[in-house]
Amino acid sequence: MPWSRARADSPGPVGEKVKRTVKESAKTGGHAVRDGALTFGRTTRDFFTKGPDAAKRTWKANAANTKTNAKAGGRAVRSAAKGG
Repeated sequence: MPWSRARADSPGPVGEKVKRTVKESAKTGGHAVRDGALTFGRTTRDFFTKGPDAAKRTWKANAANTKTNAKAGGRAVRSAAKGG
């Protein structure tokens, strides 16, 4: 038979895919939390030291960075889910 059905309790490739997918998902979530905290901290700092315009620029720059990191994390999760 060219293929075999994987059982849910088998430690084979299905288990490894799940493990990698969960790991990448956790990393992506952790990075999102970290990026959010850094964005808030940097924006607050700039608001009090440089004013509201600088805070707005800082917020937008950090939000763009967060978005980039989230997209990269999403690609890593999809890759892990597909067995990559």
